[in-house]
Amino acid sequence: MLPVDPAHEHCRALETALAAFREQHAARVTSWGEQLAAALAGDARLLAAGNGGSAAQAQHLTAELVGRYRSERRPYSAIALHADTSAVTAIGNDYGFGSLYARQVAAHGRPGDVLLLLSTSGRSENLTCAAAAGREAGLRVWALTGPAPNPLARRADEALCVEADTTATVQEAHLVAVHLLCEAFDVAQDAQHALPRDVRELVRDAEQAADAGADTGPAPARTGRSPGSGGEPLPVGESVSAGESPGASGRRSRAPGRAGEAVRAADPGGPAR
Repeated sequence: MLPVDPAHEHCRALETALAAFREQHAARVTSWGEQLAAALAGDARLLAAGNGGSAAQAQHLTAELVGRYRSERRPYSAIALHADTSAVTAIGNDYGFGSLYARQVAAHGRPGDVLLLLSTSGRSENLTCAAAAGREAGLRVWALTGPAPNPLARRADEALCVEADTTATVQEAHLVAVHLLCEAFDVAQDAQHALPRDVRELVRDAEQAADAGADTGPAPARTGRSPGSGGEPLPVGESVSAGESPGASGRRSRAPGRAGEAVRAADPGGPAR
């Protein structure tokens, strides 16, 4: 009998880390899922990267989005940057390992895309360089890391930093975060498609009438890419006011607009959207 049971100690450490994760980060990972659903529904894409086990988890996430997590749904654009072995070996050979992901982000990233970087230490040079390249290109940069502070968390727009004593525990908590992100994504994309067909057609007709100049008031909200740096589509009935900056969170001000009025007229007892 070992003096210390390693299985017991490992599980105890994971339980402690997950309890802290649930308390500190559950709301953030849900918000990421909602934002990601809005971005990808508006034809943005997810770029993901990591090293070693974190690369495997990045590819796990992209596979869930291109395939499916639980229920049947359309595929979404998500790319694991380490998976292109020819590009990885060429860039590593010609430019060095530190440029491995930054060069791919510069090639593939577009304003409004999301870049998710996973690192148990938060100190990998190729990921911190990728974060800098992503922000320069107008991508939304998120980081899943180990304990803060760390360089990757500082370079990202938002970071979820797992407090744990070992790399293994951090990585296991990151897998939980990936699954929670997928669950929040699926719930959010289901909500986006929850309007019945006749209501969607009513909204479309109202927007077309407004475009034709039928409404002399303020321009109605349109579903599509917003003018902000986040690039996520605006929900029905939401708009950006003149002179207002949407900010890093991507939240917009609420304005009813003709489309929003159409939804309420068709479903006066339904929930506010």
